[in-house]
Amino acid sequence: MATSAKTASAKTGPAKVGPIYVLNGPNLNLLGKREPHIYGTEGLAGIEKRVKERAKALGHKIEFRQTNSEGELITWIQEAGAKGAGLIINPAAYSHTSIGLHDAIAAIDVPVVEVHISNIHKREAFRHHSYVSSVALGVICGLGPIGYELALEALAEALKKA
Repeated sequence: MATSAKTASAKTGPAKVGPIYVLNGPNLNLLGKREPHIYGTEGLAGIEKRVKERAKALGHKIEFRQTNSEGELITWIQEAGAKGAGLIINPAAYSHTSIGLHDAIAAIDVPVVEVHISNIHKREAFRHHSYVSSVALGVICGLGPIGYELALEALAEALKKA
């Protein structure tokens, strides 16, 4: 545990140059159609547009991606660590199952903010634990799609201070 906390706090060191990666896990390509009573009616393309507009106003570029593949998500996390300034990740269901995501995030040296559209703590018990949270700078959940913009604001502030 102490190692995870140490790793997360170390990720607020000197800022790297590069885009902020926004990575999305499984089934988020179905936003707007899948369980709108939980996730709302806005699709991922709308979220991407809002995040890119806000990033431009903050002076950042965004690399926005979605995959249903855990391995591809891990590869992109590693890429964000090598080429990016920071990472916003909505690992979706992999939050609750993937030690691989935890390890990939722990291995990179950029600040990471975890986002969930729904409040994972008000849902099924198996969603209450995230393997990602312990290696993230912070977690935003339950605020809907605006959570991505709030994560961007927090990450931009952390990068400014670095």
